[in-house]
Amino acid sequence: MRNTIESSEENLHRRSYGVHLTSSDIFLKFIFPEIKEKIWGYKWVDLYAGEGNLILPILKSIPPADRINFFKNHIYLSDIQEEMLEKCIKRASDYGIPPEVASRNVELRDNLEQSPDFLKDNRKSIFHITNPPYLYLGYIRKNEETQKYLKLFEGKNDGYQDLYQIAMLNDLRNQLDNLIYIIPSNFLFGASVSNKFRNDFLQFYKIKKMIIFETRIFEFTGTNICIGFFERKKVPKSENVEFMGVKFKQHNKEIKKKYLLKPEYKYRAGYEFDDFLDKNRIKIPLTTNYYLLKKEVKNNIGINKLSVIDANNYKNNHYIKLDLKVNDNLKNKVESNILYVRTVDTGSIDGRVGLGIIAEDFNVDGIYVSGNTYRTHPIQLFFEPNLSQHEQFLLKDYFNFILEYFREKLDSEFLTTYKYSNADYTRKYLGLTQVRKLIQTFPYMMMNEKFNQKLASLIEKKDLDDILDLFDAC
Repeated sequence: MRNTIESSEENLHRRSYGVHLTSSDIFLKFIFPEIKEKIWGYKWVDLYAGEGNLILPILKSIPPADRINFFKNHIYLSDIQEEMLEKCIKRASDYGIPPEVASRNVELRDNLEQSPDFLKDNRKSIFHITNPPYLYLGYIRKNEETQKYLKLFEGKNDGYQDLYQIAMLNDLRNQLDNLIYIIPSNFLFGASVSNKFRNDFLQFYKIKKMIIFETRIFEFTGTNICIGFFERKKVPKSENVEFMGVKFKQHNKEIKKKYLLKPEYKYRAGYEFDDFLDKNRIKIPLTTNYYLLKKEVKNNIGINKLSVIDANNYKNNHYIKLDLKVNDNLKNKVESNILYVRTVDTGSIDGRVGLGIIAEDFNVDGIYVSGNTYRTHPIQLFFEPNLSQHEQFLLKDYFNFILEYFREKLDSEFLTTYKYSNADYTRKYLGLTQVRKLIQTFPYMMMNEKFNQKLASLIEKKDLDDILDLFDAC
């Protein structure tokens, strides 16, 4: 990997292609051991080759006298950027491949737009190893230099959310049997960004192995990535997916575990949390609404002062405070709903996702949204029916206990990885659907003084089984 400072022009160019170059060290350490016995049996293809680091190092294992012949018959590289192909040809020459030979199997192509024809003719003999471009559809829409990709998400690709998904779908449609992809870990842990894609893709492919990184791999991005080893099923089927995973964490910590992905939970890792939410939803749950919006304030102007922070106005490491003038109804509504949700880990132990008290954390009555709503901002919660302040304190403690219980049990895998950071733990994102469903397990209708005391005691003891027994007994 390069150890350089990236210019703004380089940054714009890289982001416009969604490119994150892979080092040959990653290939040699994590991928080559899985394929070394198969070298002569396949054509090794990378359709998003970059500098060629995921295919060319195979040549190290080939005797020098055989390398030119091997390259001619077993290696094919392609990329959309001409300068990358020049680097591929130069790197091939380092392994003894003459430029005129290398250039025959190194092609300038946009493979997201249309795959090369030879894939269909040789699908059984092709092994595709690649680090495809990643660009989330939301980013693509917002930035002029990437809007050229919007056409890729139309027609048969409608509903997918990232460029890497388009790349993998192309392989699915070309019926390739063997794939190794370096992709964002939201493939496993993401919700809305990956649900449709996993559901469609994993009907056709099984996961043989997954290597998951919660440490920095790429120089210019905080995206957490995984290396997925995929094999096409003989018969497409919606069924459980089981595989062995290896996770690399901060401080050189390594975790090995068996994963089980279930179609009824959209093949998302950490499904046990969703299973808990589904099984423990009460019959008449609390209704939870989000955000104190500008429109609502405008419709309820009055003479009462309401102190708020503006979630859209963050300066010098804090939210700007405002005094709004509102009528009695809105003042009572805001002041009686004292909880907010933090949906993104800050990186500190005290800043993990969960519910908090607005007055304690911000010293105001409410959280005002003066502009667009963002799921990563602090969000005020409004409940129907109303809860007393004491009941809301108890809800907060219950909610945060359940989150931390499953974070420890499932290594936080039911949450979406937010991005790489230097924190002592991997930062996570809590979806608003998860917030609502967890609140729907809270038995507010049972609450009385005796029940509240017992529940508070069990939360303090961190005893989930006894909490659920208490709910059942009532």
